[in-house]
Amino acid sequence: MNKNQKASSAPSGRGAFLTGNACILLATMFWGINVSFTKALIPEWMSAQGIAAVRLIGGCLLFWAASIFVKCERIQKHDWIRLVLGGVVGLFSFIYLFVRSLRYGNAIDISIIMTLPPVFVILINRVFRHQHTSWVEIAGVVVSFVGAAIVVLDGGRGTNGSDNLLGDILAIASTVCYALYLVFVEKPSHTYRPVTMLRWVFLFAAVPALLLLPGMQDEGILHSSAAVPWLEIAFILLLPTFAAYFLVQPAIKRIGSELVSLYQYLLPVFAAISAVAMGLEHLRLMQVVAMVVIIAGMVVTNIGKRRHGQKGA
Repeated sequence: MNKNQKASSAPSGRGAFLTGNACILLATMFWGINVSFTKALIPEWMSAQGIAAVRLIGGCLLFWAASIFVKCERIQKHDWIRLVLGGVVGLFSFIYLFVRSLRYGNAIDISIIMTLPPVFVILINRVFRHQHTSWVEIAGVVVSFVGAAIVVLDGGRGTNGSDNLLGDILAIASTVCYALYLVFVEKPSHTYRPVTMLRWVFLFAAVPALLLLPGMQDEGILHSSAAVPWLEIAFILLLPTFAAYFLVQPAIKRIGSELVSLYQYLLPVFAAISAVAMGLEHLRLMQVVAMVVIIAGMVVTNIGKRRHGQKGA
């Protein structure tokens, strides 16, 4: 009987691991394309504040609308503080700073900086939660970081923003907030369905986003009949905001916040492909090399995380 139980539990374990990776891979693809779409909208069609407000308030409305069709659990008292911090400190600060960074920096540089959350997640977990990290996982992080460093050292030849240094600083701050978001919502994600948790997280993030609404009537997109910017903002709202965050929670539940954050290393790949396709950047050889290194690091980290999980079990 025990043998049969072990045999039946193994596939489900592998299935959960593969499902978690598939969820965060799709979400990362949406976020990578989102970098280029957001950059294309600022500042001609929309301001950074306007895009942040649309994402946060619009996302809140979408998740609450979705909750009508899904049975939602009651939030336990000890989880409220995590949801509040995840919404205000994590989600609002992350999206606002990220969009602001694209106002000043260039798309490829910002997408490279967005590979930093694993460093901050691992640091937070080591310092505050005393979690052990295997040498294979650390090696994967280092390899992926080398790939990101290659792009940074070879950068400066693409399209420049109005203030690249300020854009990079804002992007780094946004990655810290994203790392905090992953840590804050990790435990609640094991307890509640995605819609149950995310409707509250987005609600708490939408409250400070209301302060971004003044001046929205002057957004260029509202005074134009062009279809492209409307399609871009619709994509940003529905996929990187609604669908992607819907996918993150089951990913965290199945593979943990550290591995979810490591998928940020793939963000420059999707961002670069979309930026080139849209004519925002020209792909360079060293960028291709860096992307290969980043993917190799992801594979190593995935293997390390999988082995570490099996040993823990």
